[in-house]
Amino acid sequence: MTTRSASLLLLLLTYLASCTQPPKNPPAPGFDEAGSDARAIEIADQVMTAMGGREAWDNTRLIAWNFFGNRKLIWDKASGQVRVDNLKDDQTVLLNINTDQGRVFRQGRELANPDSVARYVKQGKSDWINDMYWLLMPFKLKDSGLTLKYAGKDTVADGKLADRLQLTFKGVGDTPGNKYDVWVDQQTHLVSQWAYYPTATDKTPGFTLPWSDYQKHGGLLLSGDRGENDLTDIQVFSDLPPEVFTTFTRPDLTRYAQAN
Repeated sequence: MTTRSASLLLLLLTYLASCTQPPKNPPAPGFDEAGSDARAIEIADQVMTAMGGREAWDNTRLIAWNFFGNRKLIWDKASGQVRVDNLKDDQTVLLNINTDQGRVFRQGRELANPDSVARYVKQGKSDWINDMYWLLMPFKLKDSGLTLKYAGKDTVADGKLADRLQLTFKGVGDTPGNKYDVWVDQQTHLVSQWAYYPTATDKTPGFTLPWSDYQKHGGLLLSGDRGENDLTDIQVFSDLPPEVFTTFTRPDLTRYAQAN
């Protein structure tokens, strides 16, 4: 075999191997890949890498955070268990987001009435959907039911150049008619700003807020600064005791080692 033939064979084998390898950041089932822009998908993949990478995201199990001083949440990504402590009163909801089953503590006692439990569990799941998106949206740019469009280059409030993505949804979440604009910094590939539209046809956003103050938590980069409000007490754990999701006593998470 000549040197030229060997080189061509090597190139062919490399190409075939690349075709058979799974994508580094595969979309969730139901992601609207056909309706999304290739450039927007490329940027979404860059965001995932900048935030720590798909492997780090998949391997992250337990995330805790304080949503604007209103709620403290702990989410076990592996099992679907969620704890929602209302910081304004004594209400606590322990639920599984995969089964929509749970328990509720409210006004000094555990609720027993099935209708009341179902109502507060549903509200707890809605709180989790909302609060989780405020913290983890950059990891969910290729979620089920999502269409991702590239809206061009733009500057954010601090004057830095960014690529703007547009997110719309089909039949997912509590408010599938929403739309978001998401700005991705061209240098860091991190989300630097977002805007929320109550409906996809709205011309003026309900808000436009920064994503800043990124910090390392476990294997992930997470941002808590949303302008006038902050997501605080962001913590990532490799393990927590089962009672965090089974007892109403509010846990002191400072007792447990955070993930490296």
